[in-house]
Amino acid sequence: MTGKLILVRHGETEGNVAKILDTRLPGLPLTERGVAQAKTFGAALTTRPRRLFSSEALRARQTGGCIEAATGVPLEVLEGLQEVQLGDLEGLNTSDAHEIFQDVYHQWHVGDLGERVPGGETGHEVLERYVPELERLRAEYLTGGDAGDLILVSHGAAMRLVSRELTGVPRLFAANNHLDNTETIELLPTAHGGWECTRWGRYTPPFGEDISPISDDPMG
Repeated sequence: MTGKLILVRHGETEGNVAKILDTRLPGLPLTERGVAQAKTFGAALTTRPRRLFSSEALRARQTGGCIEAATGVPLEVLEGLQEVQLGDLEGLNTSDAHEIFQDVYHQWHVGDLGERVPGGETGHEVLERYVPELERLRAEYLTGGDAGDLILVSHGAAMRLVSRELTGVPRLFAANNHLDNTETIELLPTAHGGWECTRWGRYTPPFGEDISPISDDPMG
């Protein structure tokens, strides 16, 4: 038996409410509703995680802190797991800015990882900083030894891209299905170094490409 890597999108932020593209560290804080979401997530856990991690962003650390309070598992903050960096679009909330990012993001999900957000990252660059941290967590905590889940509080757009690339879930499914605040993507280590996606937000396998797009709030 082995544990899963549970990626958790942080609670609601002031940026989510105002539709601000907020990616630069440390970023905006949780709202009162976001704090309540994080507390509810922690209280609902039926199994105490083996370890608890978050990205460096304030919203992820605040969410992780609520989970720490509920479980007693100390929060550890990791580098390299922040949201997709949006460069010239940072701080904007216009429909044009969102459309520019969505166009690039969807290009990544159909395989063109070399496309760059203006002044920001390519899909390749997101994967190059994010995936090695997940592989390190796998090697240290999910390979042999005591079984137990790891929880990592992170960010919606980065979580979706990385999970699609690691597990091979259908491209249109990943592109069309964002994560609500405190929803999870659950990754199970498989033989020979692979990963299997066992949950994507409200969905469990099999994941189909024919699922219709839902209203997208990609950032966080």
